[in-house]
Amino acid sequence: MDAAGGERLRLEAGRAMAQIVVSLREQVGQVLHRSGAVVAVSGGIDSSVCAALAVQAFGAKRVLALALPERDSDPASLELARALATHLGVELVVEDVSPLLEAAGCYARRDAAIARLVPWGPGWRSKLVVEGGGRDSDRLPLSYLVVRDPDGREERVRLPVREHREIVAATNFKQRVRAMLAYYHADRLQYAVVGTPNRLEYELGFFVKGGDGLADVKPIAHLYKSQVYQLAEHLALPAAIRARAPTTDTYSLPQSQEEFFFASPLGELDRVLEARNAGRDAAAAARELGLGARQVERMYDEIDRKRRAARYLHLPPLLVDPALEVEAEVAVEVG
Repeated sequence: MDAAGGERLRLEAGRAMAQIVVSLREQVGQVLHRSGAVVAVSGGIDSSVCAALAVQAFGAKRVLALALPERDSDPASLELARALATHLGVELVVEDVSPLLEAAGCYARRDAAIARLVPWGPGWRSKLVVEGGGRDSDRLPLSYLVVRDPDGREERVRLPVREHREIVAATNFKQRVRAMLAYYHADRLQYAVVGTPNRLEYELGFFVKGGDGLADVKPIAHLYKSQVYQLAEHLALPAAIRARAPTTDTYSLPQSQEEFFFASPLGELDRVLEARNAGRDAAAAARELGLGARQVERMYDEIDRKRRAARYLHLPPLLVDPALEVEAEVAVEVG
């Protein structure tokens, strides 16, 4: 990517870290009246950076790292979570959430929807992919189910709306059960739950409401993905974590964030989103980023579409008649 586009996202990493650390201390200690932090760690860059920032803010003894694997998880996620905890010197609690998900019907509900579309049974694996909606397509995004049988043969089918919603709804149990356990540990320790979305995820709605979208503080939600990598380097996080490709780690087949949601390379999307937020028109952004004007127009359209869809995710509970006294007290605390 071009130098101009990358320079706009260049951090003064030490200064950025210090700002976040001060903010975490104020928010957790003075606003939330909590004494430490719980961070669900996945072995990915975002949760690792958040855990490291929490250690900078509160010290290793007041940070709990929580690994929450389930039967579809990549084993590498837990290995990297252990390596991170060792590197930071924090306690790691591992809770396999598969039994909770089984009891809630996560797998059974998902499997029932898949079985209406393709042959499905023990040993089969699956993922969802989205095509269209990126820089190289004028098509609206379309969702597909990819399944692989025990012999390695793959089949791909277009997802009808009913089955798509059922598979996603069932899979969202995973994020919501993890949030439940994060708050269990936060309550028993009088800690705050740290959310881990970067700006791409937070702004464009790549999270589950009541799941990984649920947190007390979100210290890197203002940072673009490339800026999170800059902080990771400054914090000297393990090389294996910094080198790991972003993944959803939600479905049983390997799945990148790009094929599941973003539809464009993340580094490129970072720069296009920054240009959109700065108010630069598509032609100017295209010249700066070395892309075609039509490509940037498509990406702007996709950003706008995702933002509209994300409004529901960001809305707080809606009240018939707001309790103004409560809202005034909250405004004073936060302000």
